[in-house]
Amino acid sequence: MARRRRRTDAAPLFVGAAAAYAANCALGTAVAMRLVDTRNFRWVHHAMYIATCVTSAAAFSAILWGRPRYASRRAALALAPAAVPLAAIPYLGTHSRRHPLVALAAAPFIVAGLVCSRLATDRK
Repeated sequence: MARRRRRTDAAPLFVGAAAAYAANCALGTAVAMRLVDTRNFRWVHHAMYIATCVTSAAAFSAILWGRPRYASRRAALALAPAAVPLAAIPYLGTHSRRHPLVALAAAPFIVAGLVCSRLATDRK
Protein backbone atom coordinates (compact mmCIF):
# COMPACT_ATOMS: atom_id res chain seq x y z
CA MET A 1 0.00 0.00 0.00
CA ALA A 2 1.33 3.40 -0.95
CA ARG A 3 2.17 5.83 1.81
CA ARG A 4 0.25 9.05 2.01
CA ARG A 5 2.13 12.17 0.97
CA ARG A 6 2.48 14.70 3.80
CA ARG A 7 3.98 18.10 4.15
CA THR A 8 6.05 18.84 7.19
CA ASP A 9 3.98 19.97 10.17
CA ALA A 10 6.46 22.81 10.71
CA ALA A 11 5.57 24.43 7.37
CA PRO A 12 3.68 27.33 9.05
CA LEU A 13 6.89 28.29 10.89
CA PHE A 14 8.79 28.44 7.62
CA VAL A 15 6.00 30.54 6.11
CA GLY A 16 6.20 32.88 9.12
CA ALA A 17 9.98 33.20 8.80
CA ALA A 18 9.71 33.99 5.10
CA ALA A 19 6.91 36.50 5.69
CA ALA A 20 8.83 38.29 8.45
CA TYR A 21 11.93 38.42 6.25
CA ALA A 22 9.96 39.72 3.25
CA ALA A 23 8.24 42.41 5.35
CA ASN A 24 11.57 43.49 6.81
CA CYS A 25 13.16 43.69 3.36
CA ALA A 26 10.16 45.62 2.02
CA LEU A 27 10.41 48.17 4.81
CA GLY A 28 14.17 48.49 4.40
CA THR A 29 13.80 49.00 0.66
CA ALA A 30 11.07 51.60 1.13
CA VAL A 31 13.25 53.52 3.59
CA ALA A 32 16.27 53.32 1.28
CA MET A 33 14.21 54.64 -1.63
CA ARG A 34 12.83 57.39 0.64
CA LEU A 35 9.26 56.25 0.17
CA VAL A 36 8.84 55.86 3.92
CA ASP A 37 10.39 58.02 6.62
CA THR A 38 11.11 56.07 9.80
CA ARG A 39 13.20 58.65 11.64
CA ASN A 40 10.69 58.83 14.48
CA PHE A 41 10.08 55.09 14.71
CA ARG A 42 13.24 53.23 13.73
CA TRP A 43 12.37 50.58 16.28
CA VAL A 44 9.86 49.10 13.79
CA HIS A 45 12.63 47.89 11.49
CA HIS A 46 14.54 46.55 14.49
CA ALA A 47 11.45 44.77 15.79
CA MET A 48 10.91 43.21 12.37
CA TYR A 49 14.54 42.07 12.34
CA ILE A 50 14.07 40.43 15.74
CA ALA A 51 10.85 38.80 14.52
CA THR A 52 12.73 37.47 11.48
CA CYS A 53 15.46 35.98 13.67
CA VAL A 54 13.02 34.46 16.15
CA THR A 55 10.77 32.91 13.50
CA SER A 56 13.79 31.58 11.61
CA ALA A 57 15.12 29.98 14.80
CA ALA A 58 11.70 28.49 15.53
CA ALA A 59 11.54 27.07 12.01
CA PHE A 60 15.04 25.64 12.39
CA SER A 61 13.93 23.91 15.59
CA ALA A 62 11.83 21.62 13.38
CA ILE A 63 15.03 19.65 12.89
CA LEU A 64 14.33 18.17 16.34
CA TRP A 65 10.57 17.69 16.40
CA GLY A 66 9.13 18.09 12.90
CA ARG A 67 7.21 15.32 11.18
CA PRO A 68 7.77 13.74 8.75
CA ARG A 69 11.31 13.66 10.02
CA TYR A 70 13.18 13.61 6.69
CA ALA A 71 11.27 16.54 5.19
CA SER A 72 11.55 18.60 8.37
CA ARG A 73 15.28 18.04 8.61
CA ARG A 74 15.76 18.85 4.94
CA ALA A 75 13.84 22.12 5.31
CA ALA A 76 15.68 23.08 8.51
CA LEU A 77 19.07 22.33 6.98
CA ALA A 78 18.16 24.39 3.90
CA LEU A 79 17.31 27.31 6.21
CA ALA A 80 20.38 26.96 8.47
CA PRO A 81 22.90 29.01 6.41
CA ALA A 82 20.59 32.04 6.68
CA ALA A 83 21.75 32.36 10.30
CA VAL A 84 25.17 33.65 9.21
CA PRO A 85 24.02 36.80 7.38
CA LEU A 86 21.23 37.40 9.89
CA ALA A 87 23.76 37.29 12.72
CA ALA A 88 26.24 39.53 10.88
CA ILE A 89 23.81 42.34 10.03
CA PRO A 90 23.96 44.18 13.40
CA TYR A 91 27.76 44.35 13.26
CA LEU A 92 28.15 45.70 9.73
CA GLY A 93 26.55 49.10 10.13
CA THR A 94 23.36 50.29 8.54
CA HIS A 95 24.56 53.17 6.39
CA SER A 96 26.84 51.25 4.07
CA ARG A 97 26.29 49.26 0.92
CA ARG A 98 27.11 46.07 2.83
CA HIS A 99 23.91 46.16 4.87
CA PRO A 100 21.43 45.37 2.07
CA LEU A 101 23.84 42.94 0.40
CA VAL A 102 24.33 40.92 3.56
CA ALA A 103 20.60 41.05 4.30
CA LEU A 104 19.84 39.72 0.83
CA ALA A 105 22.38 36.94 1.28
CA ALA A 106 19.88 35.22 3.58
CA ALA A 107 17.13 35.22 0.93
CA PRO A 108 18.07 32.05 -0.99
CA PHE A 109 18.25 30.02 2.20
CA ILE A 110 14.95 31.33 3.56
CA VAL A 111 13.25 30.56 0.25
CA ALA A 112 14.87 27.12 0.11
CA GLY A 113 13.64 26.30 3.62
CA LEU A 114 10.15 27.47 2.70
CA VAL A 115 10.07 25.42 -0.50
CA CYS A 116 11.44 22.30 1.20
CA SER A 117 8.89 22.59 4.00
CA ARG A 118 6.03 22.81 1.50
CA LEU A 119 7.10 19.89 -0.68
CA ALA A 120 5.23 16.67 -0.12
CA THR A 121 7.37 13.73 0.79
CA ASP A 122 6.84 10.02 0.31
CA ARG A 123 10.08 8.76 1.81
CA LYS A 124 9.97 5.10 2.81
